[in-house]
Amino acid sequence: MRRIALGVQYDGTPWNGYQKQPARNTVQDKLEEALARFACTPIATTCAGRTDRGVHATEQVVHFDTELVRAEQSWVRGTNAFLPDSITVRWAHELPVLDGDEFHARFAARSRTYHYVLYNHPQPAALLHGRAGWTFRPLDEHRMREAAQHLIGTHDFSAFRSSDCQAKSPIKQMHEISVERKGDIIVFTLRASAFLHHMVRNIVGCLVFIGTGRNEPGWMAEVLAGRNRDLAAPTFMPDGLYLAKIEYDAKWGLPQEPRSPLPWF
Repeated sequence: MRRIALGVQYDGTPWNGYQKQPARNTVQDKLEEALARFACTPIATTCAGRTDRGVHATEQVVHFDTELVRAEQSWVRGTNAFLPDSITVRWAHELPVLDGDEFHARFAARSRTYHYVLYNHPQPAALLHGRAGWTFRPLDEHRMREAAQHLIGTHDFSAFRSSDCQAKSPIKQMHEISVERKGDIIVFTLRASAFLHHMVRNIVGCLVFIGTGRNEPGWMAEVLAGRNRDLAAPTFMPDGLYLAKIEYDAKWGLPQEPRSPLPWF
């Protein structure tokens, strides 16, 4: 039995999230259908992190087990032949068992990185529909950067947790948050040990409140300390959220793409 890891990129706009649903209109449904057609046998996959409806991924990582012997590039091209244009396998890698340790897409992950792309202009951009969030009020990126620093470190992130979150603990380690602006495009990049359900979108919602001047940067620390979802801003739209990178130990040798801003930013 061989364990294969795949790097998968997708536009989440047409899909009801990553994880399989009864309606069979998810990224996982389409990926497993394509793998089954290429391999001529059912294949079940495990992902590094589930994404919601409308959320994109520049690099999701999944793994599956199979007895089939195929070249890594064959898994890429063969699977892509049966995928819709909005989902693409970027790379494949066969994984060995090292010192009794077996790779797992979710449990072997050391950190996860998300980008949130926000268009800040008085009018929405038709060409960014579904691919970027939007707010018409002017945003001060300096205020947002100051506020974001209150979240760095290990904290209880209950204030940014969805009521539907199934995580066992709200305590996560936030490694870094950056806020970069180019013209009317603002990209928020968050890297943490793991994220709670809607955590990134709830943090972005609070940063937008601060960026417009509605709240001061220190308000972010008050929300975090309050551990109460009702104290934070509303959940921001999913359109601009991208799962960007899953970090693993170098020993696995995954041919991952460098963590970088989005290609068009």
